[in-house]
Amino acid sequence: MAELDTGFFVRWLTETAAAVDREADRLTELDSAIGDADHGSNLRRGFTAVTAALAEKPPPSPGAALGLAGRTLVSKVGGASGPLYGTLLRRTGKELGDAATVSRDDLARAMAAGVEAVTALGGAAEGDKTMLDALLPAVRALPESFTAARRAAAEGAVGTVPLRARRGRASYLGDRSIGHEDPGAASSLLLVSALERTWEAADE
Repeated sequence: MAELDTGFFVRWLTETAAAVDREADRLTELDSAIGDADHGSNLRRGFTAVTAALAEKPPPSPGAALGLAGRTLVSKVGGASGPLYGTLLRRTGKELGDAATVSRDDLARAMAAGVEAVTALGGAAEGDKTMLDALLPAVRALPESFTAARRAAAEGAVGTVPLRARRGRASYLGDRSIGHEDPGAASSLLLVSALERTWEAADE
């Protein structure tokens, strides 16, 4: 399998930004049911800033690209999503280090560390109706293929619908949180889907 270089990671983050922009209204609609109704607008603002930061100061390595994206999200996005996504990307980038290219297995290990950092920050676990319900299955499936990761994230996101929220603002709703897809899981699916599309485009 081909190694993943810095350009790949920049394209992945740019593709994620485009996906967030397309789906921002849907994310906000999901968040209006069980949150603050700002998830889509917050992430759109954050990833627009990420795209600008990557263009202004091209990163020297995959890890640096993720680190820059993570720092930008933390500084630009309010609410919980900025620190959570920022932590995911920064920790993943830190795990990749200064390597000029990385393998899919390297990325899987690094993302596992990133998800672990998100778990520690938010205090949530799989099944709590959060972004982790999409991210954890995706990371487990990533060593198999990018497509397997996307499918696992999709199943995880849909799987949040019947769950009762145990963390975040949605947890205050109790049983009223049941029947709604978690917006964080939905946006996490966008991130993983963008990864698959970036790989498919690079493989053409």
